[in-house]
Amino acid sequence: MYRYREDETALVLERIEEFEDQIDRRLSGELSEDAFKPLRLMNGLYLQLHAYMLRVAIPYGTLDTAQLRALAHIAERFDRGYGHFTTRQNLQFNWIALTEVPEILRELAKVGLHAIQTSGNCIRNVTADPFAGAAADELEDSRPWAELLRQWSTFHPEFSFLPRKFKIAVNGAREDRTALRFHDIGLQWVRGPEGTGGFEVWVGGGQGRTPRVGRRLRAFLAPEDLLSYLTAVLRVYNTHGRRDNLYKARIKILVDSLGLEAFREEVEACWASLPRDTLHLPEGERDRVKGFFPPPPAAEDAPVPYLGPPAFVQWLKVNRRAHQRPGLASVVVSLKPIGGTPGDATAAQMAGLADLVDRYGFGELRVSPEQNLILPHVRNGDLLALWEGLTDLGLATANHNLATDIVACPGLDYCNLANARAIPLAQALSEAIEKAGLSEVAGTLRIKLSGCINACGHHHIADLGILGVDKRGEEFYQITLGGRAGEEAAVGEITGPSLSADAVPPAVLRVLRTYLALRKPGEPFARALQRLGHDPFKEALYDRSAA
Repeated sequence: MYRYREDETALVLERIEEFEDQIDRRLSGELSEDAFKPLRLMNGLYLQLHAYMLRVAIPYGTLDTAQLRALAHIAERFDRGYGHFTTRQNLQFNWIALTEVPEILRELAKVGLHAIQTSGNCIRNVTADPFAGAAADELEDSRPWAELLRQWSTFHPEFSFLPRKFKIAVNGAREDRTALRFHDIGLQWVRGPEGTGGFEVWVGGGQGRTPRVGRRLRAFLAPEDLLSYLTAVLRVYNTHGRRDNLYKARIKILVDSLGLEAFREEVEACWASLPRDTLHLPEGERDRVKGFFPPPPAAEDAPVPYLGPPAFVQWLKVNRRAHQRPGLASVVVSLKPIGGTPGDATAAQMAGLADLVDRYGFGELRVSPEQNLILPHVRNGDLLALWEGLTDLGLATANHNLATDIVACPGLDYCNLANARAIPLAQALSEAIEKAGLSEVAGTLRIKLSGCINACGHHHIADLGILGVDKRGEEFYQITLGGRAGEEAAVGEITGPSLSADAVPPAVLRVLRTYLALRKPGEPFARALQRLGHDPFKEALYDRSAA
């Protein structure tokens, strides 16, 4: 993985010193909260319902074990013993004292982490395929490209105060595991007309109040033109994006208002005017950055050990993924224990997992957009020992991509933007689905839950999405069906009236049972919904007599 140079580390430390002075001025009363707010947001610090929250950037979701141990240490010493992994491949500490923030940031800097670009109207943490460098369907490792974008965008003077936050995803595999069509810019590695590799560019996607599926801006972009072309896109957005209306400030609204063709013309004209020599991405620099992402060491071509305790065999079936190299596997470490808080990991779990990753995972792990952790490279011969270690840590839940692998934002338990609680409902749902015996039999079925319209839980792109709403001062939940990312990206369709928290689990169970009753053999939920339409599932949702 990429290692900071001395000048990069010095820059981060200078930023910490600057922010420490701003914190001192806030504590002394010299700065009001209103004046302090934009300063703290530039450093990843939020003020939530009960305390400050610090969001730590995990570039393209990649961590080494020294970094994971540092996060465990911070959770134990400065928080309440746990951290929360997010849908943007970051980590949040929810109970931070303002006076201790500089010390926390220095602890992060020691291991090459920081909280820059996790908030504010800038280019946020660039995300990538969490199985990059390991996936069997990979065309190009997306991590070096995400790293180049990170270096280009961090502290970029022109793009530090955009009309609104800006999110970029890079995918180098055949399967889109980044939801790139729901980003401000999505980059998909493709083969060009002459067989050379480059990027298909998507623009104007997003979730939140006005969800949009992105539109293809360019069918092929040569790698050396990546920075210049993205500069043109961002310059057009920075020039024409709305700054007078918070709800109309995202690039998706600009693309809507101009129309895709007019937006493309603006970008192409801007791109043609740029000095290519200064923004050209030379092959030597690309190769230098790629050198930080070597393939894992060769492994003996041992078979997958489908023998052992039944729980281990089930875990292999659900949480193991094929690797591009013989003798290796990728493993999903579920942070979704039945009845647990989605995405949370205790300090003891993080520290214990770091030991397991050093022993069995070549010292590297990833954060997934589904709020799980991934060991991208594990020898087949080590899978049983790894599972035993994960079991001891309470991290061996076999539910990757199943109905109990529920994604949820922190909701009203923490967030001052939320309308409803997300965590208790996610816990109740996973318990109800497990008790009913429906998690495994329903197969791949994604349930995602957001506590407000900002959609941090990605409910728009779930097979079954749940949105918390305020209904005359009470918490209710709106259900959507049929959302999905990938090549067939679609925004989930609202089914009807919102439900109370108590009514949601039985309603979800009715939907799952309806699906099982009506599906064809092996037919996933998304296909069944397309074939049958929404009506039978809507009827199940609101048929309380069948509860």
